[in-house]
Amino acid sequence: MKFPIPKKAPHTLTLHNHNRIDNYFWMRDRDNPEVIAHLEAENAYTDSIMEPTKGLQEDLFQEMKGRIKEEDSSAPYFKNGYWYYTRFEEDLEHAFYCRKKETLEAPEEILINENIEAENHPYYEVVAFAISKNNKILAFTEDISGRRLYQIRFKNLETGELLSHCINDTGSDLAWLNDDHTIYYSVKDSETLRPHIIRSININTGNIVDVYEEVDDTYIVTVNRSGDFQYIFIGCHSTLTTEFRFKSANDSSQFDVFLPRKEEHEYYPESAGDDFFIKSNLDAKNFKIAHCKKNERHWSSWKIIQEHNSEVLIEDFEVFNTHLVVQEKENGLSQLKVYNRQNYSYKIIPPNEETYTLYIGNNPEPNNDSVRIGYSSMTTPNSVITINLESFEQTIIKQQEVIGDFDPEHYQSERIWATASDGVKVPASIVYKKELFKKDGTNPILVYAYGSYGSTVDPYFSSVRLSLLDRGFVFAIAHIRGGEYLGAQWYDEGKLLKKKNTFTDFIAVTEHLVAQKYCAINNIFAMGGSAGGLLMGAIANLRPKLWKAIVSQVPFVDVVSTMIDETIPLTTGEYDEWGNPNNKDYYDYILSYSPYDQLEGKAYPTMLVTSGLHDSQVQYWEPTKYVAKLRELKTDQNPILLRTNMDAGHGGSSGRFEQLREVAEEYAFILWMNQTK
Repeated sequence: MKFPIPKKAPHTLTLHNHNRIDNYFWMRDRDNPEVIAHLEAENAYTDSIMEPTKGLQEDLFQEMKGRIKEEDSSAPYFKNGYWYYTRFEEDLEHAFYCRKKETLEAPEEILINENIEAENHPYYEVVAFAISKNNKILAFTEDISGRRLYQIRFKNLETGELLSHCINDTGSDLAWLNDDHTIYYSVKDSETLRPHIIRSININTGNIVDVYEEVDDTYIVTVNRSGDFQYIFIGCHSTLTTEFRFKSANDSSQFDVFLPRKEEHEYYPESAGDDFFIKSNLDAKNFKIAHCKKNERHWSSWKIIQEHNSEVLIEDFEVFNTHLVVQEKENGLSQLKVYNRQNYSYKIIPPNEETYTLYIGNNPEPNNDSVRIGYSSMTTPNSVITINLESFEQTIIKQQEVIGDFDPEHYQSERIWATASDGVKVPASIVYKKELFKKDGTNPILVYAYGSYGSTVDPYFSSVRLSLLDRGFVFAIAHIRGGEYLGAQWYDEGKLLKKKNTFTDFIAVTEHLVAQKYCAINNIFAMGGSAGGLLMGAIANLRPKLWKAIVSQVPFVDVVSTMIDETIPLTTGEYDEWGNPNNKDYYDYILSYSPYDQLEGKAYPTMLVTSGLHDSQVQYWEPTKYVAKLRELKTDQNPILLRTNMDAGHGGSSGRFEQLREVAEEYAFILWMNQTK
């Protein structure tokens, strides 16, 4: 079957007296039947090319599904008199959200059954829920399109009745006032998808009030209630700056500014009665932790609990009545620092594996005597652990059960360090199956990374990944600049006018793995999604012969065009990440690496490119245009495949088994290409 050849309709884009011709600009019209027909033709073409892998896809799907304990539930957590948990039933795609009063032996109360709701929608996901303090009214945010433009509904938990209110075009945030009938929520602009307004609704009267509007279009707004039920917080966030407002959750008082915004000052307050703890980067690139009283909030009155350390990144913190728990990262490895609030003496709970993921989990009750954390590594399944704040005794509450013959002793994880083109050492975490690995340059490898927004991809466990490892693959996560694996400076060195470090770091890690004989030079595969898809497009342009094949998931590849179009969702809030191309210096630099603009007539590796018609983060037309232009220019016969999910958005399908089928197709593509010469 011949791949679809879309029409070319030259469109000139001019900025800084520079013209760019985009032959596929017309694909931006999602209401155009010709666009939909083209996407469907692309899916049919991908089906035809992938036909030889159908059996393998089914085998992979059954393997992945077979490792999942289908009838399972999350670790329950206690909040305001109830135990809350999420559970799944055998053969069902979606979750049940449940609670039990006071004890886990109490009768189960099903709050939301996603499976029933999903019957009416091709895509369905409960994104968040919040319950009034009297435990009688449930508010829940749901996504019925995959576009992350949500709606809020309400349920009377005493009668089971769904209330008549349905609020459209919202964010996911929900914060109840303690009067049990007023709730605050965020509103999104339906075109740009920017949360920009905070409103409240009285569910007894239906009266809606505008509470706050953020007029600076580089900011988004959020709202939440503090864990101690004492305050409502409105957060205003840009890439580099935050500002918070707060009020009592017990009355109808007005919001006060916690601390006025100051350019490039990020701060995050948490309350403990009249005491507040703040994570702040004021004169502290890697952040510091401070304490203040409610009426002495200016930084001149702060007492510093944890000083800034240029070698230690403060990632998160949790306030308890008796203790303060800080999650920090040193040399790429997360650890906990537990302070006693009486005298601020502390104990560090250090790492115990070479490479792993650790994070503060769900701790809704500040009077607890233990902190709940999440932990996993590339060989250790996801675990929920409680740590006593006095004795530091650790208890595993729940560990992901991997059905079948999985034995972590059969797998090995390591951390290696590559040397980047500018001499910087770049870490990577790898995992492989011991009996199938030979350090002789013969194993195939899949290298994964993200590398933007300061988002760190820590070494995590994946049961689906076992399908590659059990077939002899090595898997690597490259901790490249643009993330915060090695601190805030690591992020700064991979954004704006230093963005290309992200791409060259990925190449350096891959070449190091080859040089150290972790993998075969002719069997290297790369994968990344969203901004990681930008990475995939950049490395394909820079070093096309290095990769056997690339899986580019919902890739952000048309960077210049997106960043000059303020109507595209989330664009204006990202100038601090990529630069504003209305500034010529940024325009020239972005243009020099933008994958769509840098495509040229040469040989490229085989690619599987994925997309979602309702994607809110990367519009479907970016990967669609990219594939069309790439096919037009490349000089080889390697297939370029485009798979568009016509019912979903940025995160793919909503059902847990539907998601596995998407992964099975990607893995089947990789394994198929691994067999080719």
